[in-house]
Amino acid sequence: MGPSGNKRRVLVGLSGGVDSSVAALLLLEQGYEVVGVSMKLWNDALPLPHAQGKTAAAVPRGDACFGPGEAADLEAAAALCSRLGIPYRQFDCSREYGRFILENFRSEYLAGRTPNPCVRCNAIVKFGFLPEAARAAGIPFDFFATGHYARVEPGPDGRMQLLRAADRGKDQSYFLYRLSQAQLLRQLFPLGNLRKTEVREKARAAGLAAADRPDSQDFYAGDRADLIGEPGRQGEFVDAAGQVLGHHDGYWQFTIGQRRGIGIARPEPYYVVAIDAARNRVVLGTEREAWVPSFVVRDLVWTSVEAPPAEAALKIRSGGEPVPGARLEPLPDGTLRVTPPAPGLRGVAPGQSAVFYDGDLLLGGGIIA
Repeated sequence: MGPSGNKRRVLVGLSGGVDSSVAALLLLEQGYEVVGVSMKLWNDALPLPHAQGKTAAAVPRGDACFGPGEAADLEAAAALCSRLGIPYRQFDCSREYGRFILENFRSEYLAGRTPNPCVRCNAIVKFGFLPEAARAAGIPFDFFATGHYARVEPGPDGRMQLLRAADRGKDQSYFLYRLSQAQLLRQLFPLGNLRKTEVREKARAAGLAAADRPDSQDFYAGDRADLIGEPGRQGEFVDAAGQVLGHHDGYWQFTIGQRRGIGIARPEPYYVVAIDAARNRVVLGTEREAWVPSFVVRDLVWTSVEAPPAEAALKIRSGGEPVPGARLEPLPDGTLRVTPPAPGLRGVAPGQSAVFYDGDLLLGGGIIA
C-alpha cells in the first residue's frame, strides 16, 4: 500500500522532454499515483560570460540540461502535469549542483582530466538530492522514476541489477552505473523495454506537447570555457619526444583522444595523447601512438555484483557497443588494472568513466586514473 491509500506513489523526475513526459504517462496508465518533480539547476548569478545578463532566448540552449533556457523546460513540465492532472513541485538544487558538479567539472579540467558531469549529477543530484528534497518537503513516495533508457531488476543473489535498455541506440545505463543499491531498490525506468520511436508515437497519440521535441545533446548549453573560468594563456603542442609542434591558448580546452580542432596540419592526423597541466602542454601523436594497451580505474562501484569478474565487456564512453574480452585485475590499493584486447583502446581519458558489462548486465565501473 502506498502513502495515500491502495495505489503506490511514484515520484517522477521531469525535464520537460518527451522521455520523462511519457514515463509519467505510462506510470499513470499502470495505476500508480504519480507526482511530478523537477530540479532547478540554473543560477543567474553564476559568472558565465557567454550567458550573464542575457535572456534565455539570446543564448542557444543546444538542448542541454543546464543552461539559461531552464525556465522554458520547467514551464513545459508544469504544463504536462496540469494536462495529466497530477501534482507538481520544483526544487532548487542549484547550490548542490554548483558544489558537486560544476566545481568538480572545473577542478578536473584544470588537473588535465576529462570529467563526466552527467554521471556525477545522476548519482548525487538527480537520484540523490532531488528525491531527498521531495521527502523533506513532506511528499512521501514508494518509488522514484525517470525517463532514462535502462532497466532495473532483482538479481538471483538479492541485489538489484542494472541492465541495458531494449533500445541499444538510446541505452543510458553507462550514465547510471554509480547508483547505489538503495537507489536502485526504489527505482523505476518505465522506458527500459521501449524503443525511442515507440516513445514518440506514444507521446503523439496522447497529444503531449513534447512529442517532437529534440533530445538533449550535452549537459551545458554554453561555452565550456565559461565553466572552467580561466583566462587563455599560451601553451605548447609537443610530440612524445618534446618537440614543439605549435601553440594553443590553454591545455584545458583539449581532451585525450581528440582529433578535431587541434589546428595543426600534417599528412597523418594528430590526436591528443596526453595533457601536461603543470607545464600547459598538450602532447600530440599519431593514431598508432593514441592506442593504450592497459590502464587503471579508481573509485570503483560494483553496481550489480559483489566483486568484479576476471573478464568483462568494456565501455569508456557512452556511445557504441561494449568491447568484449577486457581483463580485470584488482590491485592492492583498491584500484583495477584493465587490459582490453590487443591492440588496446584509443582515447582513454583520465577522469572519464570505464563501465563493465556482462551481456545486458551492467556490472559496475569507475574513473579512469
